[in-house]
Amino acid sequence: MVLFLLTFVLPILAAIGSSFTKVTRKGVFGELGVETTFAGFSNYTQAFADGTLAKSLGRMLLFGVVQVPVMIVLCTVLALMLESASARWPGFFRAVYFMPYGVPGVIATILWSFLYVPGLSPLVGLFDKLGVQIDFLGEGTVLWSIANIVTWTYTGYNMMIIVAQLKSIPGDIYEAARVDGASTWRIARTIQLPLIRPALVLTTVFSIIGTLQLFAEAQLLQSFAPSITNTYTPNLAAYTTAFAYNDYNVAAAQSVIIALIAFVLSFVFLTLTSRRQR
Repeated sequence: MVLFLLTFVLPILAAIGSSFTKVTRKGVFGELGVETTFAGFSNYTQAFADGTLAKSLGRMLLFGVVQVPVMIVLCTVLALMLESASARWPGFFRAVYFMPYGVPGVIATILWSFLYVPGLSPLVGLFDKLGVQIDFLGEGTVLWSIANIVTWTYTGYNMMIIVAQLKSIPGDIYEAARVDGASTWRIARTIQLPLIRPALVLTTVFSIIGTLQLFAEAQLLQSFAPSITNTYTPNLAAYTTAFAYNDYNVAAAQSVIIALIAFVLSFVFLTLTSRRQR
């Protein structure tokens, strides 16, 4: 409980408190000290003042609407294939698909950058030989290049959660379905998919939260993609406000906004799924 309070509750309370305060430095260089005063909602107003945070939030919502369903479908298909009766070497392929999750996000982005940067990428060179001009780091494509990295990294992780749920299904249910003449597709559609619903909900909620936490991929690709600004993602915007502009109070307000939006989206999704289940 002490560790929970110190590492989870206390930082959240400190961030919320900081978002409602303002630090004023006295003197030309702050040599006369600083004064912390209550700022009300002025930090939140300033967070939305230039519109960059709103644009980054909208960009991540678009990212999530496309990337999250694609990843959930992909990890579900992989899990069902690995747990089918005809699967060969399932343990080997589970390890292979899970392996990208063991690669740190920074390293994964660097690895993929070699496939994105013109002059280094064999893919770009191959497309050029075919007469197709493609820019993975262009303004209209870089978001989906980041989505590819995220999908590659986390599909195996989500797959393992679904595999664990599939393994909890009693074998008697499968035997009864086969006796009734159910095909593999029928078993997957009428037995496995309904029974792994909790795992699908859990992985989707994790993915929604992870979408708003996107940071490392965008920051690292900035060196190669001019279209990625310092406010490209919400987390990157808060980081820039804090450590580039030294405005920690506004950065705290931005962080609280991101957390609230993640909570609201997760709550709405859980509410909708629970109503459908009823």
